[in-house]
Amino acid sequence: MQSNAPALVRAEHRNKWYQSVWFNALWTLLAPTAFFVAMEWLHRGTLLGDDFWPQRLAPHPQAFVLGWLFAVGVYVLLSQAFGRHWPASLALGVVAYLLGIVNYFKLQMRGEPLLPWDFTQIGDFMGVAGSVHLAVEPQMVIIGVLMLGVVIAGVFVKMPRAPRHARRRRAAIACAGAALSAGIFFGIYMNEDMCKRFNIYTDMWMQDRYYKNYGIITGFLTNLRVLDLDAPQEYSQEEVDAILARTQSAARRKGPVYEDSYVARTDAADVEKTPNIIYLMNESFWDVSRLSGVEFDRELTPNLHALMEEGAYGRVYSPSFGGGTCDVEFEALTGFSLERLPAGSKPYQQYVTRDMAALPQYLKQAGYQTLAIHGYYARMWSRNTAYPHLGIDEFISIEDMSSPEKRRGFVSDHEMTQQIIEQYESRREDGPLFIHAVTMQNHTTYSAGRYPDEETVKVVSDPGFTQNTIDQLQDFATGVHEADKALGELVEYFRNVDEPTIIVFWGDHYNPLGTGYEVFEKTGTIEKGDTASPALHQTDLLIWSNYGAGAVDLGTVAAYELSPVVLDLYGLEKPLYFEYLTQQLTDGYRARTRGVTVETDGTFSSELSQEQQAWFDDHWMLQYDQMFGEGYTAAFGE
Repeated sequence: MQSNAPALVRAEHRNKWYQSVWFNALWTLLAPTAFFVAMEWLHRGTLLGDDFWPQRLAPHPQAFVLGWLFAVGVYVLLSQAFGRHWPASLALGVVAYLLGIVNYFKLQMRGEPLLPWDFTQIGDFMGVAGSVHLAVEPQMVIIGVLMLGVVIAGVFVKMPRAPRHARRRRAAIACAGAALSAGIFFGIYMNEDMCKRFNIYTDMWMQDRYYKNYGIITGFLTNLRVLDLDAPQEYSQEEVDAILARTQSAARRKGPVYEDSYVARTDAADVEKTPNIIYLMNESFWDVSRLSGVEFDRELTPNLHALMEEGAYGRVYSPSFGGGTCDVEFEALTGFSLERLPAGSKPYQQYVTRDMAALPQYLKQAGYQTLAIHGYYARMWSRNTAYPHLGIDEFISIEDMSSPEKRRGFVSDHEMTQQIIEQYESRREDGPLFIHAVTMQNHTTYSAGRYPDEETVKVVSDPGFTQNTIDQLQDFATGVHEADKALGELVEYFRNVDEPTIIVFWGDHYNPLGTGYEVFEKTGTIEKGDTASPALHQTDLLIWSNYGAGAVDLGTVAAYELSPVVLDLYGLEKPLYFEYLTQQLTDGYRARTRGVTVETDGTFSSELSQEQQAWFDDHWMLQYDQMFGEGYTAAFGE
């Protein structure tokens, strides 16, 4: 009788193989699931509470499932390519951990998550990384240990050993994983209509909310779709010419925007035609003494308040919070809005790669010398390559300064005043001068010990801040006080200069102070959790000249309206595009920035009326034409 032992052995091996296959399949689902959950946990700080399940995941389950399936597909591809689980677990785990951590910290620092175009700015981040102090949260350590445990466990999960055609099977499975991820990416994420079928709607104005609603993977990958900007549907020379013709016709009928402005009070023959113009954008400046319930041991901005009696004043509605200085200066110099550009994109690095219409470009054609001064490295935000395309002929950065005075580790505001004066004096005989200066002294982050104790502004009354918050607030307030002092020095010098000179001073953006938004919430500046409040986007603005005294209340204007307002106040000739923007101020709205409309009466809304939508669309038509299109605007009337 023939023994059936070999058959039993084969059956046993086959059973073990099937068990191994099922266990591997289960692990292939569990490992990426663990990393996916850990990444979202790190990103949000917690997965508990109402902010996750009922408000985020439950209304948008398709987005999270797609993100998870994408991760599974990548894991399948990697594990089959390596023939082992642990390298795939290590690779995916490291990426997931870094994505979660970076998103968390970027939300804390900037109010926005990691975006695809951030990778073009790694060098800029490294340039300021030494001054940024980030606290490691306990859950980051716990999650890191748990993820490491998954990687180690993957060492002991062996791939099933098929008797024949093992490589073919692995290749086929790897291709299936790649097809899954590629299908989700190209078939859904890169297709707006397909995204809508899966209940995914792009939220460019609030990327923090977008990532919370749809998850990191879905949020990040769908953002890749908007890197390619489409032309307005009706874009053509005829449409551009029609907008400009209406603007030109209205300009003949309309007077100055502000009735109390210098040009409104001066005969046309007496208006100064080519004054020096100095732009001074001060890092993080806003009048912190406005905080309700907080008192300091001295008046913080006496010069600003005094000069408001002599010049135009108001607020700049900034497109940025917590960083992105280049966004604000791009708007101010060009008149172009970030509203239709991808949120978080950096125009200097992505779009200003050829000569582009801008105030310095226009002034240079009118015979001005054009100069920029910055108290940091020339490569920061790619200013060294962007400035020439905007018409700035010379750029002086920290590399060009000889032993500049520093405060808090940065070139001081006093030093920047001296640099402006020095450059003016060396060029005053060569015709009118435009200077664009950007300071650094009060750059985030803030802490105790950045100034000598006797020079530090003290908080004498507060609504219950922690000591850490008080330390940060005192550091920031000291910087504001010294910026105001430097402004006073600059104005005092040009008050005694014969050549007519305009000084435009404003802050680029607000920064977080304390833990999260504690300072703004406890002082009633914003409602708790209202991190998109317009109150966090209005920095102080002063436009002063040594020849046109008189207070003018500007209200709140967009950063992209700054140059048109300056030229309008002083009756300086302006390009037709700037004329369009000044008309928009009175007939449309004061700003449309990050989904917020500043109405002509100074109130705020999130909607646009039908008439305002027309202004908004026409603005984009002209902006697109000059940034990406055929340049019909420049050729109008030829």
